[in-house]
Amino acid sequence: MSIPESVKKCVAILKMVSNDSEKFAALFMVTKLVDGKDCTPAAKKLLFEAIGAKFMRKLLSSDNVPVDCPPQVYKSVALSILSAFCGDEELASHPDMVGHVPALLEIVSKADDDAPDDTLIIVSEAYACLQSIAQYPPGQKALLQQKAIPKMCEIYAEKSFQTDEALNILVTLVTTFGPDAWDAVDTKPFHAIINKIALDFETDHTERKFEVCTILQALLSSCRQNAIEETSKEESWPGSIHKALNDILGSRIGKNQRDPALKLAAVMLELLGVEWALSDEEKPKVFFLLLVQLSSIEVRMQLEGKQLKAVVSNADLITACFTILEISLAYITSDQLDLEQKEKQSLYTALKGAFAAVIGLLTAVSKMKDLTGVKERLFVCAMVRVLAAWLAQETSAMRPQVYSVLPYVLTVANDTFYAHRNRKMSEKSKAAAKPEEGNSSGEPVVHDPLSQVDVLRLLLPALCYLAVEEEARKILLKHKQEEVLFECLSYHWTIVYYKKPPVPRSERLKALKEPEKELAPALLSEMKDSRAAMVSVCNVLMNITVLEAKMVEESPTFISLLKFIFNNLPELKQIPENLVLHGHLAILGLLLLKQQAKRVKKNDFSICRYIQATIRFLWDAYTVDESNDPTELVVAISYKEHWMEIMELWFLGMQTMAGVLQLVPWLSEFAIESGWAEGIIETLKKVKVGGLPPNVKSAYEDLLCHLVTADESVAAVLKKCGALTVCRSHRMMELGKHLFGD
Repeated sequence: MSIPESVKKCVAILKMVSNDSEKFAALFMVTKLVDGKDCTPAAKKLLFEAIGAKFMRKLLSSDNVPVDCPPQVYKSVALSILSAFCGDEELASHPDMVGHVPALLEIVSKADDDAPDDTLIIVSEAYACLQSIAQYPPGQKALLQQKAIPKMCEIYAEKSFQTDEALNILVTLVTTFGPDAWDAVDTKPFHAIINKIALDFETDHTERKFEVCTILQALLSSCRQNAIEETSKEESWPGSIHKALNDILGSRIGKNQRDPALKLAAVMLELLGVEWALSDEEKPKVFFLLLVQLSSIEVRMQLEGKQLKAVVSNADLITACFTILEISLAYITSDQLDLEQKEKQSLYTALKGAFAAVIGLLTAVSKMKDLTGVKERLFVCAMVRVLAAWLAQETSAMRPQVYSVLPYVLTVANDTFYAHRNRKMSEKSKAAAKPEEGNSSGEPVVHDPLSQVDVLRLLLPALCYLAVEEEARKILLKHKQEEVLFECLSYHWTIVYYKKPPVPRSERLKALKEPEKELAPALLSEMKDSRAAMVSVCNVLMNITVLEAKMVEESPTFISLLKFIFNNLPELKQIPENLVLHGHLAILGLLLLKQQAKRVKKNDFSICRYIQATIRFLWDAYTVDESNDPTELVVAISYKEHWMEIMELWFLGMQTMAGVLQLVPWLSEFAIESGWAEGIIETLKKVKVGGLPPNVKSAYEDLLCHLVTADESVAAVLKKCGALTVCRSHRMMELGKHLFGD
């Protein structure tokens, strides 16, 4: 495209001038040309580069103006020039333009209501430039590096002139950078600005209230969640937002007011939990129940009778409602909320209506061709995720519809598991590779959008219930879900069984002298979640093992699963965090061993180590040594914290161990060699008469009887260490018969 002659002439003059005064005079010619209709982007770029960044910097920073000139004249002209250029994307991203960010930030930081009018005009122009520069990646990066975020927070919290412009720049930056926009340690700027905006939100009763609502949602969505959650208790903003949302959602409002309020409520629940919604001291339940009701109604309105394409256009609002329902369901079932019967019925009706709509749309989608649009696929994942929350709590409603859509739900969940696993494994291998071996092309790795959330992980608690229902279990097995669950278990094991990367030989001596480094919080959190995932998978597989005994006996998947447990349980670190997982793997192993007893070989060393690890779990649960009364049997301190989770497991383990001994008698050798059998008698001898709970007594007696039956030499060992006393003290008639006859 040709450059106008007038522009060429101006560029020539700008390059020819011998001093700053002449260049300054030539700028007035530039402003006329830039605004002209013939000035193309290419012409603008020529003019901009001819002026030069160095000269513009001089104008922006100089206060030394000629006599009789306004004090801000240089800045004013410079900003007029920059404003004229930075409306163009290429120039707004130009390194010279981005280089002016520090000077522009300096100008807006000095804004004050009391300043003269010409200063305020300059501040307005500086904001206009910053907003243009903030639209594009180079400018965003520069603003972040120049600490524009804390500066904008300070301006909004402490000044009143042009503060909405500061807020707009802030929202642009946090939307772009997310949590990385905020300081990882210093949360004060965040709290300062949120306190101020939240107070405006609470006290403003004009239409601006709803604009502020959207701004709060953007800022809170971007925060460093853990840091803010921990430091928010002393701040005023959670209370201000609660009051404002309560006022909005409790009033007669239209869609334009309700939508941003529900989105903000979802962000608040994600950030601060249901406790925030219940923080009204006088009527704690009212706001919480209102949120669930409104979200349920909104889901029905948005989904019922609609096509997926139409629904996805409103995905932001619907997924916000899903978030509210998911978090609320988890809280309701934890029995921390005391609801009256009328409230329960109202809640149940609302939720049932919402999930009928979710199941209806999922059923319709399951009959469509494979989805290719990313938005559609992600929205379907969001529907499966919220349905998983409902199925984990509610086990009787809409069963025919649930069974009908279950194969599709499993397909979606499994797809996300594989995508998530592949992503995590590729990230780990990339991190482990040396820089020179890394991604040599320099291109960013593109991941499957489905890899963001592992929906199967969230579906596991629901699968525990579904595996008990005969029809659902048939669908699971037809879908070969046990194979996916075994892969899921194996994957999470790689996270739980963390091995530190090898230390290079040259650094080993140094490493030996240094104290052991603590694991990163993110890794510890990942390990905790993977433990919970493995426990859930074990529960699903236990239900299948017990209820589908014939299939489990011959299934290659379950045969491999037993080998996996044999090999890996002994490797599990003996730390308190692993106790619940240890118990689940041990007892699942016993249940499988019982079904596959005929496959067990006496010379298999892995079974020896597995049985020892299982005996350890069963043996350590009860003791007299940690009781205030030395004649009372109590749950060991190390088990007490988790006892509600593993109590039934312990009884099932004792019962199954007895059954296994019947089928694999030679395993009794381990009970003798480890000292467990004697240990039981020694412990029970110390317990006072009548001091043994009936269910514990039965568990021990049944196990000891099976041990005696399995191995003739056991009777002599038990008699020698005082079994007669135990039989008399605790009225163990059956054991007495086994040891001493009738």
